[in-house]
Amino acid sequence: MMKRESFAIATIYVPLKRRETLDPAKVEALAADILESGLKTPILVRPDGERFVLVEGLHRLEACKALGETTIDGYLVQARRH
Repeated sequence: MMKRESFAIATIYVPLKRRETLDPAKVEALAADILESGLKTPILVRPDGERFVLVEGLHRLEACKALGETTIDGYLVQARRH
């Protein structure tokens, strides 16, 4: 079972292709929900040297950034091997 961890938002890299899918309205709605209820679903990141690469959870990450958070809960996963 994966262990929930806290990650510094500044250490999370978002790949360009993933950034292109960002919907500002969804970020705003999620930020309001997180403010009211907290982050319900942690993001997924994978290690990449000194930083982490976002695997899943772009809108949650951006909502936390918009709220001024410096950390976010997530799970550390391994890169897929093809």
